[in-house]
Amino acid sequence: MGSGGEGSVRDAADKYRSLLQDEVEKNTHWRHGGPPTYDSVNQLFEEGRTKEWPKGSLEETVQNAVKSWEMELSHKTLLRDFRTINPEKFKLIVNGREGLSGEETLKLGSYNALLKSSLPEELKYYKAEEESFESSHDAFRSAFPRGFAWEVISVYSGPPEIAYKFRHWGFFEGPFKGHAPTGEMAQFYGLGILKVDESLKVEEAEIYYDPAELFGGLLKGPPISAPSSHACPFSH
Repeated sequence: MGSGGEGSVRDAADKYRSLLQDEVEKNTHWRHGGPPTYDSVNQLFEEGRTKEWPKGSLEETVQNAVKSWEMELSHKTLLRDFRTINPEKFKLIVNGREGLSGEETLKLGSYNALLKSSLPEELKYYKAEEESFESSHDAFRSAFPRGFAWEVISVYSGPPEIAYKFRHWGFFEGPFKGHAPTGEMAQFYGLGILKVDESLKVEEAEIYYDPAELFGGLLKGPPISAPSSHACPFSH
């Protein structure tokens, strides 16, 4: 899901997403009118990360590359403006399901692409097929007002097939799908495999994780009940 930082839009350097600095002069089509800023989620990341990788290490390179890919997927509207992937070859494979093309992934958005489920309808705690790109991002922005931070825990192999373990976390401080916030940390771990070309552009991204690990934290919040018609008149 990437690093989930959606903030105000401004021209800014970002130490984890260096390609943002080069984008200012380009004719890039941005979803919200200009390049995003990740100040809030960067702070969450720095306060909560469990690893601090040496500058220039493979781990840091992979971590920043995935953060940059998530930024492009969340904030650019045209695949041709992407610089982290090979648009012609790109496929996203989640939990072994059929791969999504770059255009399909961009249309769905990162949350919907990652949260598609084969559970029976009545057991689905998130119905990706009923969510738009915007509604999915709004739901998670609401639940995690400080952002949804992401870190690399370890890297098992280098290019051309990069295998890594990751952790994603945020504080459940806003409502999610009718559930009141608990203020607690919600987090999950997963594994990723990136197949990259000689210029390190991603041709295939495979991600494996258990969505129940994330939703276990979000569905803990008590249901937000509708106001009762018999409520005390002085309670409003």
